[in-house]
Amino acid sequence: MTSIRSVLIFLALVLALITPGFSQQDPKETARQYYEQAVLILGETKAMDDAREIMVTAADLDTTFIKANYEAGWMHLRTVQKDRAVKYFLRVYRQDPSYKFDIEYLIGRGYQYGEQFDKALQYYALYKEKLVKKSSYQGKDKVDNATVDRTIFECQNGKEFTSNPGNFSIVNIGREINSEFEDYAPVLNENEDEIVFTTRRREDNLNQNVFDDNKPYEDIFTSKKANGAWTYAKNIGPIVNTPYHDSNLALSADGSTLFIFKDEGGGDIFFSERQPSGEFSEPVALPGIINSSFEEKSITISKDEKTLYFSSNRPGGFGGLDIYRATKDSKGEWTNVKNLGPKINTDLDDDGPFIDYDLVTLYFSSKGRKGMGGFDVFKSTFDLKTNEWSEPENLGYPINTPDDDIYFVASKDGKRAYYSSVREDGMGYTDIYSITIPEGLKNTDAVTSKKPTDLPPPVDTAASVAVKPEVTPTDPKPDDKNTNKVPVVVVAKVPPAKKDVVPIKYVVTVLNADDKTPMEPKIRLVGAKDNVIVPMTPKGGGVYEFSVSNTKPKDYRLSVEQEGYVFVNQNLRIEGATSKEKTINKTIEMRKLVVGVFSILRNIYFDFDKASFKTDSYTELNKLEAMLNQNPGMVVEIGGHTDAVGTKEYNQNLSQRRAQAVKDYLVKKGIDTRRVKPVGYGKSKPLASNDDEEDGRELNRRVEFKVLEK
Repeated sequence: MTSIRSVLIFLALVLALITPGFSQQDPKETARQYYEQAVLILGETKAMDDAREIMVTAADLDTTFIKANYEAGWMHLRTVQKDRAVKYFLRVYRQDPSYKFDIEYLIGRGYQYGEQFDKALQYYALYKEKLVKKSSYQGKDKVDNATVDRTIFECQNGKEFTSNPGNFSIVNIGREINSEFEDYAPVLNENEDEIVFTTRRREDNLNQNVFDDNKPYEDIFTSKKANGAWTYAKNIGPIVNTPYHDSNLALSADGSTLFIFKDEGGGDIFFSERQPSGEFSEPVALPGIINSSFEEKSITISKDEKTLYFSSNRPGGFGGLDIYRATKDSKGEWTNVKNLGPKINTDLDDDGPFIDYDLVTLYFSSKGRKGMGGFDVFKSTFDLKTNEWSEPENLGYPINTPDDDIYFVASKDGKRAYYSSVREDGMGYTDIYSITIPEGLKNTDAVTSKKPTDLPPPVDTAASVAVKPEVTPTDPKPDDKNTNKVPVVVVAKVPPAKKDVVPIKYVVTVLNADDKTPMEPKIRLVGAKDNVIVPMTPKGGGVYEFSVSNTKPKDYRLSVEQEGYVFVNQNLRIEGATSKEKTINKTIEMRKLVVGVFSILRNIYFDFDKASFKTDSYTELNKLEAMLNQNPGMVVEIGGHTDAVGTKEYNQNLSQRRAQAVKDYLVKKGIDTRRVKPVGYGKSKPLASNDDEEDGRELNRRVEFKVLEK
């Protein structure tokens, strides 16, 4: 579709006319001009990502502009970086608490997405109090009581899950697969040496035009492993892909059959067979009675290729999308379609099934049951004796989050899995991640063993709104169709430690660098290479105690963030735990973001002699982007530095290109280009002697940021 591109080019020209006078013009008037352009984009197109960036600019130019700030929050909740909606909704709430009836609920949603569950519960309680006081209100901005109870239930679950993180390593699969656009729905063959996935990247897309949201059309891409590493993904080709939307659903264990979703007949499943040449044939509709006039959205096939599981919203289900099973008859057609019943399906959406290689373990995602919000991944096992499915078990945190977690596929040995997610080390929107489970998914232990839980009772709205509401699930109800009953939360077993091994207490105290007062930031300690989360207990007064149980020395990354302060992202090494008790104390002093403050971005890595980022760089880059987003008036210098190897001219050019690469990344993420000044210093400002690699040249090869305006 080319018309949207024309519209956006026109709007870009309009904004360019506004921009030159940015510093001289009244910020409030400029904010209104940006607001009008964002509204015009949404009126003419569905390009919400483009409109959101412009609306956010309007809101940050004038924090008293209620309409712009409300729309900025609303757009964040419906696109990416959902937790950032809080900032904009709070600006509205502080100025006019009655601007929208559901404003407290929306603030709660933003906090929930940011895993700040106590704050979310507080605002959900405020909203429930409003529902009681104004029970006759029937406006379109009213959220019903049942929906609020569900979100309260999810926050309770979130608190429980995040306090018991599983021993899961969740790592970005790499730039060979992921892009700055959406990458999702990975499927692999049994040997795990071929991956097929859906992407909306511009590069190598069959349609050079864009869809009506100003993003490229979906295309199916593929990659193979060579010498243990993924090759750069490429388009699967015009036989399978069309110039319009195409997405994959499943791949048979031997890699010979690819299942595809096409927007035909309400949404149908097609399949394609691999030819002797290695290419896939032209897709044809699945034979039998799988496809209907309703939507068939996901599919998985058993290793013996005799059973299919798929999702559909056809009539006769329990509500929304349900998961069904079908078997192949003697003619090779799929028949005997049956709903998996209330043990699996809920009155909300149940989707993304994957049948394990053992033919009896089913992984799927559900918006019902005991989840943290959106889709959570569950597993259930079919008992061949009783002919029943076991009670589904939540795979726990950090696999599951308050946002959608779906399209989970496991390896044959159950020690690895793949799915798409939005995480802090992402390269764009959704990325594909690999999950490593050392003991295997089939050997997971329950963190808790409770009776089935129902939704929590109504919050006591007579309580003071300043007090964070305490809400607990009620006793179970004898209802087999209860969509929220799950007896356990499941996480991977912590590796068995040697006898009498005592975990190391790694105690971090966070202080304000100016007055040494304690702070309560967002803090996390994870494995530097595997991203395994170290359990943490807040002790109060800015003190956080991490429990390190590894018996071998390991590299970690300590992350500390507080709005208005320079973020800390330190690499450190902690020795292995032994039979002796040991406490390691560390103090972090947070520096305010004031003019002149600077910091070294140690975790930005470039390819040798190039200005292209390595996969390990994106966590640091995204933290820098988040800091700039939280401080919309801040202007920074990005300084590139090299060691002394090479000529002065060459190092100057390389350092400038690397600084420019950081700026380009930030601008692509929505940061105003005028707020980032790239400067290459070459080898002119060494931190140490260049005579030694580890203690000299390595320290000198760096990127720094410095606050120029605040």
